[in-house]
Amino acid sequence: MDELKQKFGARIKELRRSKNYTQEKLAEITDMDIPNLSNIERGKKFVSSSTLQKLANALGVSENELFNFEHIKTKENLIKEIIVQIENSNLNELKFIYKTIINLNEFKNN
Repeated sequence: MDELKQKFGARIKELRRSKNYTQEKLAEITDMDIPNLSNIERGKKFVSSSTLQKLANALGVSENELFNFEHIKTKENLIKEIIVQIENSNLNELKFIYKTIINLNEFKNN
């Protein structure tokens, strides 16, 4: 259930951002309080059927669309997929991946 809550929360956050809504705006539209919405987006809480309906209406999607998160990966799944890609890379590709990671870390630190 925790993975479902996390994926659902990530999907709500994704849809909210696609509408350029802040948490405050979505909470206002759905008549929710901001901490509750935040807990949903962080995968800490799940929603009732009435809240599910309110979120779908506010985000302009069907209730089923709220559960369309095949494209959303957990951190663990991403790590597994990256490891597979690394293991299947040749030396030049590995050097490129390494340089990319180093540059990303330098960018983050600036």
